[in-house]
Amino acid sequence: MIDSKRTPVAISSDAFFFEKDKSKSILILGVGNYLMGDEGVGVHLIQQMAKTELPDYIDILDGGTGGFLLLSCFEAYKTVIFVDATIDGKPAGTISLIKPKFASDFPSALSVHDVGLKDMIEAVYLMDSKPNIPLFTISIKEMAPMTIDLSPEVNQAIPQTIEQILKLCEKLHANFA
Repeated sequence: MIDSKRTPVAISSDAFFFEKDKSKSILILGVGNYLMGDEGVGVHLIQQMAKTELPDYIDILDGGTGGFLLLSCFEAYKTVIFVDATIDGKPAGTISLIKPKFASDFPSALSVHDVGLKDMIEAVYLMDSKPNIPLFTISIKEMAPMTIDLSPEVNQAIPQTIEQILKLCEKLHANFA
């Protein structure tokens, strides 16, 4: 039997997000292109989190380069924590937390799929209820097409980022009660 809370599950429909009340749950959404080296760090982070024991109020999702396909997440959850790579000129492996209030507050230097994600965020901000969308970025130096390997600096940032995400989730969850 597969434990769906601990094992990444391929989601083929929006039904997953409406099976139970998610209003007191937090979704951690790792995005990126797994086949572009460091650019896929959000996906790698989700895979790492899937191997750990997580609180019941945390759901994880490999969002890939999903764009508009991820809109249903923002309807189901009050908080969606994004994790993505960014080419921002900072040293590779630098972790940043951004708490954008508007779609325009998202960094302009998100990685290769940023057009789809920025369009999706614009759509989210048009919805009736706007979720809280903290964004963790991990700085990368460059994209490496056709490799799943991460640079040592970016790979070393994953455990620290997970730790920061879990601390933020703990704070946010305390406010739900």
